[in-house]
Amino acid sequence: DVDRSPSPGRRRRPMVTDLRRRYLDLLAGCLSRDLFGEYEPDVDPADRHEGLDWPATAETMIGRRRLDNLIDCLTTVLDDDVHGDLVETGVWRGGATILMRGALAAWEDADRSVWVADSFRGLPSPDAAAYPSDRGVDLSGIEALAVSRDEVAANFARYGLLDDRVRFLEGWFADTLHTAPIGSLALLRLDGDLYQSTWEALDALYPKLSPGGIVIVDDYGALAPCRAAVHDYRDRHVIREEIVTVDWTGIWWRRDR
Repeated sequence: DVDRSPSPGRRRRPMVTDLRRRYLDLLAGCLSRDLFGEYEPDVDPADRHEGLDWPATAETMIGRRRLDNLIDCLTTVLDDDVHGDLVETGVWRGGATILMRGALAAWEDADRSVWVADSFRGLPSPDAAAYPSDRGVDLSGIEALAVSRDEVAANFARYGLLDDRVRFLEGWFADTLHTAPIGSLALLRLDGDLYQSTWEALDALYPKLSPGGIVIVDDYGALAPCRAAVHDYRDRHVIREEIVTVDWTGIWWRRDR
């Protein structure tokens, strides 16, 4: 059996590993609509692969490269039994968190939860006084980013993955993340675009990331405010783990202490 995880893990039974991977690959193909191109006939496959377009029907816009990275990271933390739940901050239509819940099903994990953190009404207006890096980056008027909690829940249900292990955190991150009843985390995926959203997620949740846990940042390459928040947080807390590039925008690192 070949270890395809981001970092070496213990050996696994080949058949079980293959079946789990096949399921997650199939789920990713459905969530991205890679397997159903007829529903979005005008899509450039290369753009969809890189996460460069805004899908009309797909549950995720992050593209297959970042979906495959998420599969790799999920495989690593679940095979290595890293302690804690899974969370995404900024979920859009829920695709990445649906994949997380699918991974728990594939691993027959009965203990972890998937936390789905979002305002479910789009992005906030930038607070340039408190977060100067966000000045001029106003995404609050983009209606396509405002996806309701009911719609996200319905997307989970479409894949048979909506249950009490899917935990919704509805509201602005400043109001929800610090008080969320999350004990520990094995995987933290950030997709909040702005400096403020990225900083608030790291400030509230990174201390809960277990050793061996993985943090993924979706907007690091695409948006300078997000990138600045990551480096400011890492510098303040002397985080020296290597940043690994996923594609033109996504990055991840694994916490070793």
